[in-house]
Amino acid sequence: MQCSWKSMVLLALASIAIQYTAIRTFSTKPFNLLCSVGLAPTGHAVNCSLKDLTRLGQETPEGSDRGCDEVSSHTPSSYSFSLPSYNASKRTHILILATTRSGSSFVGQLFNQHPEVFYLFEPLYHVQLALLPRLAQSRNLAERRVMLGAARDLLRSLYHCHLSSLESYIRPRPVNHSTDKLFRRGASRSLCSLPVCQAPLSSEEQNLVLADEGECVRRCGPLNVSLATDACRAKRHAAIKTVRIPQISDLRALIEDPRLNLKVVQLVRDPRGILASRIETFRDTYRLWRLWRATGHRPHNLDLGQINTVCEDFLRSVSVGLARPAWLRGRYKLLRYEDLARFPLQKTRELYSFLGLVLDHSVEDWIINNTRGSSDLSSRQKFTTVRDSAANAENWRVKLSFDMVVYTQTVCQPVLELLGYKTVFHPRELRNLSHSLVEDRTFLPFF
Repeated sequence: MQCSWKSMVLLALASIAIQYTAIRTFSTKPFNLLCSVGLAPTGHAVNCSLKDLTRLGQETPEGSDRGCDEVSSHTPSSYSFSLPSYNASKRTHILILATTRSGSSFVGQLFNQHPEVFYLFEPLYHVQLALLPRLAQSRNLAERRVMLGAARDLLRSLYHCHLSSLESYIRPRPVNHSTDKLFRRGASRSLCSLPVCQAPLSSEEQNLVLADEGECVRRCGPLNVSLATDACRAKRHAAIKTVRIPQISDLRALIEDPRLNLKVVQLVRDPRGILASRIETFRDTYRLWRLWRATGHRPHNLDLGQINTVCEDFLRSVSVGLARPAWLRGRYKLLRYEDLARFPLQKTRELYSFLGLVLDHSVEDWIINNTRGSSDLSSRQKFTTVRDSAANAENWRVKLSFDMVVYTQTVCQPVLELLGYKTVFHPRELRNLSHSLVEDRTFLPFF
C-alpha cells in the first residue's frame, strides 16, 4: 500500500522529534547517569566514582584494551562519546625500553622507589611465554613481530590500570583474580604493600618485604589482581620496564595516543658489556661463548646472532630517536647505562626533569644506598641492583678475551660510533681501566 505525501511528512516530523528528544536527554541528564552506562560526552569533565570505574573495568571484555577514556565503538557516528577518565590527563606513563643485561632493572627501581609511581617489572614476559616462548632470541623479524600487537594492547591496558587483561596470559590462569605466578611480583613495591599485601607486618618486616623479592611472595601470599588494580589507580603515575620490544618505532601507535601521555626512556649499553654480562648470567644459552673465551678458539657452531641482533636493534632504534621525528617530540630520551652508573644522582635528576616528575627523597636515598655495593655481590646475583655502579660500568674489559672484543667491535661498529663507545686495537689498551672507553656525550631530548 502506498503512503500519501501527507503521511510521509508526518513520519518525517515524528522522526525529527524523536531525535531531538534523545539529544536533549543526553545533554540535560546528570553526568553521573552517563557514568552509570559507561558513556560521557567528549569535551566535558566528568568525575566518575572509583566504584563506577572499577565496575566498568570489570565489565570490559576479556583481552580488550578499552579503558575509561576509550571511544565506544557502539556509539552512533553522529555523536562523539568517550568513557570517563580518572585523572588520565594528570598521569605520566613511563616505558623503559631496553635489552637484557643493559641495566634496566636498576633503572626500573629509580621509579619503583617513588611513592607516587606504580611500577611493573616485565609484564610482557607473560605475553611471550603464552604466545611465542621460543622467540626469546629469534632474529627473524617476521617472527619477532608476531607478538607485538598483543604486547602493545596489553601495555595500553596496563597503563589504564586494567590489570585484568594480564590474566589472559598468566599460566596457569588466575582463579578468582588470584595468582602466585606473576613474574617478578616482588620487584614492585606497589604489589608488596597495602592494599595488595594484606599480611599484618611490623615496620621492620615491611622493610624486609620491600627489600627481598622472595620475602614479598612468602609474606604476602597470592597476588589479588583486583587489589593490584586499585593500587594502580591510587598512584599518580605508572612505569613499566620491558626488554621485549625491539625498537622505538614499534611503539609509535602508543606514543601518538594522546590519552596515554607516554614517555619512553631508551636505555642502551656498550654491546661488549652486554655480551660479557650475558655470558656470566645465562650460562647455558651462552655456553659456547664461554668455551671460546676459555680456549681462544671460536666454536664453528657459535650463534653469533646473539650479539648481532642487539647491535642491529640499537642502531635502528637509536637512529630513529636521534633523527627527532615529530611524533617523538617530548616523548623520547636516550640514556646510556655507563653515564647512569658513573653519575647516578645527576642522571636521575635529568631523567625526572624530562618526565616532569618531582624527584622524591626516597629515590635519592635508594640511589646512595644501592650504588656503593660490592662488585662481588653483583656478580653472584642475577638481577641485583646493589653494586659499585661506577666500577661495574666497564668491568667487561677484564671478562672478555681480546678476540671476542674485536669480533663484537667489527659487527657493532656503526652503533658504537653512534653511541660514543671507543674501540680498542691492542690487548693492553683493553685492560687499561684507567682509560675509559666511553666518550663524553650529551644526548638531550627535544621538546
